[in-house]
Amino acid sequence: MAFDADEEILQDFLVEAGEILEKLSEQLVDLEQHPDDSDLLNAIFRGFHTVKGGAGFLQLEALVNCCHSAENVFDTLRNHKRKVDSELMDVVLEALDNVNAMFEEVRNHEEPTPAPDELIARLDALALPEGEGAPVADPQPEHEENEPSEDGGDITDDEFEQLLDALQDEKSEEQAPASDSGASSGDREGSGDDEITDDEFEALLDQLHGKGQFAGAPAGEDEAVRKEEKPAAKAEGGGSDDLITDDEFEKLLDDLHGKGGSPTAGGESSTPKKPAGAKEPSAPKEPSAAKEPPAPKEPAKPKAEAPKPGKPETKGAATPAMPAREHAPAAETTVRVDTKRLDDIMNMVGELVLVRNRLQRLGAESEDEHMHKAVSNLDVVTTDLQSAVMQTRMQPIKKVFGRFPRVVRDLARNLKKEVNLVMHGEDTDLDKNLVEALSDPLVHLVRNSVDHGIEAPEVREKAGKPRQGTVTLSAEQEGDHILLFIEDDGAGMDPEVLRRKAVEKGIYDQDAADRLTDSECFNLIFAAGFSTKEQISDVSGRGVGMDVVKTKIGQLNGQLSIESQLGKGSRIVIKVPLTLAIMPTLMIMLGDQSFALPLVNVVEIFHLDLTKTNIVDGRECIVVREKVFPLFHIKRWLVRDGTSQEVPENAHVVIVAMGTKQVGFVVDQLVGQEEVVIKPLGRALQGTPGMAGATITGDGRIALIIDVPSLLQHYG
Repeated sequence: MAFDADEEILQDFLVEAGEILEKLSEQLVDLEQHPDDSDLLNAIFRGFHTVKGGAGFLQLEALVNCCHSAENVFDTLRNHKRKVDSELMDVVLEALDNVNAMFEEVRNHEEPTPAPDELIARLDALALPEGEGAPVADPQPEHEENEPSEDGGDITDDEFEQLLDALQDEKSEEQAPASDSGASSGDREGSGDDEITDDEFEALLDQLHGKGQFAGAPAGEDEAVRKEEKPAAKAEGGGSDDLITDDEFEKLLDDLHGKGGSPTAGGESSTPKKPAGAKEPSAPKEPSAAKEPPAPKEPAKPKAEAPKPGKPETKGAATPAMPAREHAPAAETTVRVDTKRLDDIMNMVGELVLVRNRLQRLGAESEDEHMHKAVSNLDVVTTDLQSAVMQTRMQPIKKVFGRFPRVVRDLARNLKKEVNLVMHGEDTDLDKNLVEALSDPLVHLVRNSVDHGIEAPEVREKAGKPRQGTVTLSAEQEGDHILLFIEDDGAGMDPEVLRRKAVEKGIYDQDAADRLTDSECFNLIFAAGFSTKEQISDVSGRGVGMDVVKTKIGQLNGQLSIESQLGKGSRIVIKVPLTLAIMPTLMIMLGDQSFALPLVNVVEIFHLDLTKTNIVDGRECIVVREKVFPLFHIKRWLVRDGTSQEVPENAHVVIVAMGTKQVGFVVDQLVGQEEVVIKPLGRALQGTPGMAGATITGDGRIALIIDVPSLLQHYG
């Protein structure tokens, strides 16, 4: 690979090819569900072709070879010479995995490892028409030529060369004497690596059309051949890489379609004209066709010639092609920005929010009306700016969802199950950092639904269900939070089995397990080392996946909840904030120190007479609306000498939630709701239990942000 190539070109290739490869994974799985979708086949063909083109420019031979073999398979498929089946998709997906691996090596500035020879051989075998040992030559150009009209005129260099060769072959069947010189000239034009001029290109078109209509008149043949061979000879020494301009290519397409849409059609339509019009013995018109090519100053010549062989169809073919050329490409409306710049802007907006909060506090203390108006205007502008900057960091959750069709497809084939994945709300936007952070937890949950949730086809049939199970993945926005749902119509979870497993694993004793509600039983699957699988496999059984999910969602200040019905299926709900940069919090006071509780964890607040608490299993509890909540005096954990201070008779209690578990925190004072910018703790304080970071409050003081799950895990 030419790693010394322009770094900017390499980066452009990495971005463009990366987007194409992400889309290909989704399109290939979609193709298996809709094997007759010609638009999808063409899109996949173009995807491999585009990656191959970029890789060829950068001299990535290994990547070019693999993409080229895959491209040939889809060329055969879109020409309806082979049908899509699961075995073919297995090979193509394996090829895509190899392409992705090579792409990552290129991203790391390493030489890509070639795909295995066995894989390339299998791809090449699939590129052959079904049931035949070699590609069929005659019908192929017909499809090749028809295809550009479906694709908007986008054909490859190889297809273009095949098209020219096919035209020459068609003419040679009708005229033996003229085919010798004409075919050799056409071969040089089609397969050589020379750049041709406008004059030579027009000469080639006239040469093709002239021979197609008038089958080699004996009288003028020698003179016509001599005149036609002159431009062909020039073409051989004219350039180095077979390039033609867009306008020239459009002219060729118009003329070819005018001839009837394909070489075969053109040949057939010209054959009956000869005996009918008795044009064969007349020589004068053959030289006239040959004399016209040297006129370079009239670009309309080929278009004027075309009506003769093509009859009225030429105008119909030319009309749709011209408007496409008239429209100039629209100006770019997007720009690529390094994410570090966005992070810097977000940090500055965060600082602005802190200043806004400070001014609001000062404005509230002032009686100056003009000060109030200025602070109010600043508040509006800052809020709009904050929203706009957050939007620049937003990405559709489709970037996460896009990988799941492949995950489900591969896992279902591995487990010999029939599973259909349905996705909703893919355009829901959330912070870029959250998109990346949610990827692994969602993979665990989707794999869990396919493995644990969906039953085998035979079992589903016995239960009166369709053989194919359904996993539904959906997302929606609710206020400043995102809700994610992972549902399946499988076997559901049995609370009694979960209770028994909890006792066997030593997580609860029998009495405690019997007191667990169904909802608490379902949440046992998130306990470390807990699994309902009897046998450990490469998919599940070790009891680590769901534990990782709970930890990760907790780190994102998110919540998890599970609903399940035996025999009907299960549903897991994830609730995460839209962004991690700016967080709405409830400001509280413990002694004379400020703390911030993430608002996502806060359920309700009330005033409590602390003399009316109860002791259950040695832990202080309160009963609110017939629900029991454990009570914690967090001042004893977070404030120096907090344990030695007397407990007041009355206090504020904040009920906080982590998943389905809810507890009460006793606090000294409630300050109010405030949006804060999370600042990471310094190196000396990193990893402090119960602390997620720090912020600056509206009165200029530093407040620590409480990490509720970590706080309870360490102290509770």
